[in-house]
Amino acid sequence: MTCDCSRTTVHAYIDGELDAVRAAEFERHIEECGECRMILEQVESLRSRLRESDLYERAPVALEQRIRKQLSLPGAAKPEAAISWRRWLLAPAFALAAVVAVFWLALLLVQPHTRSAQVTAELIDAHVRSLQPGHLTDVISTDQHTVKPWFDGKVDFIPPVTDYSDKGFVLTGGRLDVVDGHKVAVLVYGRAKHVVNLFVWPTRTAPAVSDSSGSREGYNWILWHSSDMTMCLVSDTAPASLAQLKDLIHP
Repeated sequence: MTCDCSRTTVHAYIDGELDAVRAAEFERHIEECGECRMILEQVESLRSRLRESDLYERAPVALEQRIRKQLSLPGAAKPEAAISWRRWLLAPAFALAAVVAVFWLALLLVQPHTRSAQVTAELIDAHVRSLQPGHLTDVISTDQHTVKPWFDGKVDFIPPVTDYSDKGFVLTGGRLDVVDGHKVAVLVYGRAKHVVNLFVWPTRTAPAVSDSSGSREGYNWILWHSSDMTMCLVSDTAPASLAQLKDLIHP
């Protein structure tokens, strides 16, 4: 589940366009919202890099003197002189164009990272939601030959259902969930007293999210691509345990 705050609110806060009450509310919000805090840090970092890049070109003093001289002369300026001072006038415009180009390039570089962070946040929210009573499994079974056929007709792909009880990861069932607006298959494993969710969905085009791993609010994740599938493990078990299960699924 993504944050309800819009990027407009983040930019309005950075530009000082929020009144004192709304600014204070937003500052309290980002203390709890990692997504908005990440966007805020990215925009501030981008602005800082643009300021430090020294792309602005100040017009020389000679330009002002030349323009004043041309304006003080009767009649039209000579073609050569007009071309010369116009060239100087265009210099700031080119500098502005360079700043815009750098801004859009940086935005294109930041967008994939933001996209991955949003999907990861949805996966963790889905994992937390599944821990509520009655939400963990739609089919309850430790038999992979029972769980795998259950997905037939419910998704248009075949999830890799395998029981790893002999390795300490017990298959307990499966369910359907929605992540990034798409239906996904979820395989549920037990690791000691921990629940491990394996989210699986097809990579239909170029991967929208990159391979990653990390931790958020006490939950760890590992996301990777295997053949034409995207998979993500989420649990509060140790990262080493997730890495072990990942190696079992995708040697």
